Amino acid sequence: MRRALFAVILAIVCVAGLSAQARRFTILHTNDLHSHVQGVSPELDYSPLLPNNDATVGGWSRLASAIGAVRAERKNPVLVLDAGDFLMGTLFHMLAREEGLELGLLAAMGYDAVGLGNHEFDLMPDGLARILSAADGRSALPPMLFASAVFDPGNPKDDSLEQVFAAGLVRSYRVIEKDGLRFGLFAIIGKDAAEVAPFASPVEFREPVEVAKEMVALLREREQADVVICLSHSGLADDADESEDVLLAREVPGIDIIVSGHTHTRLEAPLQAGGTIIVQAWEYGKQLGVLDFEVDAGKVRLLGWRPVALDDSIAGDPAIQARIDSFKRVINHHVLAAHGLSYGQVLAETGFDLKAAEAETGLGNLVADSIRWYVDRLDSDPADPSTRVTLAVESGGVIRDEILRGSTGRLTVADLFRVLPLGVGLDGSMAYPLISIYLTGAEVRKALEVVASVHPLKGSDYFLQVSGVRFKYNPRRVLFDRVTSVEIGSDLEGWRPLDTSRRNTTLYRVVANYYNSAFLKLIGGFTFHILDIVPKDRRGVPIQDLATGRVDADRSRSGIQELKEWVGLMEYVRSFPDTDGDGIPEIPARYAGPEGRIVRAPSLSPVALLARASYVTWAAVGAVVLVLAVLAGVALLIVFLVRRGHQRKLERVQLR
Repeated sequence: MRRALFAVILAIVCVAGLSAQARRFTILHTNDLHSHVQGVSPELDYSPLLPNNDATVGGWSRLASAIGAVRAERKNPVLVLDAGDFLMGTLFHMLAREEGLELGLLAAMGYDAVGLGNHEFDLMPDGLARILSAADGRSALPPMLFASAVFDPGNPKDDSLEQVFAAGLVRSYRVIEKDGLRFGLFAIIGKDAAEVAPFASPVEFREPVEVAKEMVALLREREQADVVICLSHSGLADDADESEDVLLAREVPGIDIIVSGHTHTRLEAPLQAGGTIIVQAWEYGKQLGVLDFEVDAGKVRLLGWRPVALDDSIAGDPAIQARIDSFKRVINHHVLAAHGLSYGQVLAETGFDLKAAEAETGLGNLVADSIRWYVDRLDSDPADPSTRVTLAVESGGVIRDEILRGSTGRLTVADLFRVLPLGVGLDGSMAYPLISIYLTGAEVRKALEVVASVHPLKGSDYFLQVSGVRFKYNPRRVLFDRVTSVEIGSDLEGWRPLDTSRRNTTLYRVVANYYNSAFLKLIGGFTFHILDIVPKDRRGVPIQDLATGRVDADRSRSGIQELKEWVGLMEYVRSFPDTDGDGIPEIPARYAGPEGRIVRAPSLSPVALLARASYVTWAAVGAVVLVLAVLAGVALLIVFLVRRGHQRKLERVQLR
C-alpha cells in the first residue's frame, strides 16, 4: 500500500515538474512570396538542383529544402506559417484560378497556416474563390486564415467568395496543439494593404486593431490558447510610430507573436513591442525566417531568430522542382502560345542591369515607352496626329521586378513578364488592359502632380514613370502646384512646350493600364478636388465607365480584344535592332539610366516659387498675407493699447 501511494505521489510530482518545465518551439515563416516559384534571377542562370554554381536567390524548391532541413535539426515542434501575398508576380500566377498551383506547393511543403494579403484579391472576389476551390478540389489546400473580410449581402459579386469562406476553406482562426500547448492563430490585413486592394470590392476589410482584439479574446477565453500568433499583412516602417504591426502590438495585449508581411521588410533582428515578438522575412522567397522561442509558466520568451538566405548554397527539393517544371509546359500551352511565345524563349539581351528606384529610371522609361509604342502601332491613324499617344504613364507599384543582366545578358519571356505581371482584365482575362483617355493640357499637368505632390505623401508606389513628356517640378512650392514646366515629344522626335493653361482646350491622348487610369480618375478625391481630372473620349465627352476606354487589339473581331501591357513590353523589346549580329535584339544604351524626363529642381527664390503659379499658390499666398495682416493688426492694437495705458498713467500722475 505504501509503495502504491509513493508511486502515485512520484507520478504527480513528475507531471507537475513536466508542466512547469519551459518548452521550446520553432516557427518557420515567409511573406510576400508573390508566385516567385522560380526564384529571383535571370531564368537562364537559375539551376536550383545544382548548388554553388550561380548567383541566384529564392525559389520554392530551395524553400522546401530549407524547411525540411530546419525540421530535421529541431527536436522540438515546428510551425510553418505565411503572412500573405503568396500570389501575383510571375507567369505561374496566370494559372492560379484553374490550378491553384501556389497553394498546392505550399501545402506540399507542409505549411500549417497561410494568411491572405491584398494581392490575393487582385483577381476580384470570384477569382480568389476560384483559386481556393481549385486547390481544394485537388486536395492541395493548406489551412487558410483570414478574419478581416466583410461581405456585402446585397451585392452578388462577392457571393462565390462568401460561399467559399462559409464552406470552411478559409477560417477566421485555427488552434493547433503541440507538445501539450494550444497555439491560436489568426490572420488580418492592415490599413495600407486594404487601401491598395481596390479589386476586392465589394468585399471590405474591418479595422485591424478591432479584429485583433476580438480574436485574442476569443482564442484566450473560449479556446484556452496558451500562445496567440497573428499573421498580419500590415507591415513595418522605419519609424515605429508609423509601423502598423508595432502599433498593433502596442494596442492589442495578448498577441505573443506577429508574423508580419506587406512591406517586404528585411530585418536584421526581430522587433519586440508591448511584449509581442514581431518578425518578417523580406520578399519573394529570398529568405526563410527561423524563430525559436520557449513557453515557460505561460510566458513566451524569445530564444533566437535568424533569416536563412535561400541562395545557391541550398540544393532545391527535386519533387517540388519537378512540379514547378511541369507547370511551365502548361503555361506555354494555355497562356503563351496564343502570342507566339514560350516560357524560356530568349527575346533580347542587355549589357547592363535595369534597376528600379523611387525616381526616373531606365527601366521605368522602357516600360512607359513600350506602352506608347504599342498603342501607336496598333491603334492610331498615321493621317490623324490626335490619335497618337501624347503621354503614357506607369506607376512604381505596378513595376514589380528589375531586369538583370546575369551571367549571359539574355532575357527570356519569363524574365520580362515579371516586370509587369499584375492585374485582371475587365473581361475577366488575366493581366491589366491598356486604357486610352483624352485630357486637356491643364489636366496633363495635374496628372504629373502625382509625382511632385502625391508621391511624397503616399510613398514609392505612386511615383510615375512617363513617356512622351518631360517636366520639371519644385518640391519647395505649394503642394499640388509644384510642376513648373511641361514639354511633349521625345529625344528622337524633339521637344516642344505644352500649354498647360486653362485657355488651351486641345485634347491629348493619354494611355495607362486600368489600375493607373482608375487612380487618375479618382485623384481629385485624394487632393480636396484640387487635382480633379475628367477622362474624356477624343470628342471631349466625359468617360463614365473606363471599360469603354479599353484599347482594342483587333477591331476586325466583335467586342473588345483587350490590349495587355505585358504583351506590349514583349513586342517592344522584340522590335529593337540586333546590333551585334547574333540574331538577338539588344536593349538600347539609352535605357541604361534616366534621360531627364523628370527633373527635380528645388528652389526657394520668389521667381521659382511663383512662376506660372495656379490659383492654389495664389490662394496660399493670399492666406499667408491675410494671416500676416491680422498679426500685424493685432500687434498694432497691442502697441496702441500699451501706449494708451502709459498715457493714462501719465495723466493720473500729472493730476496728482
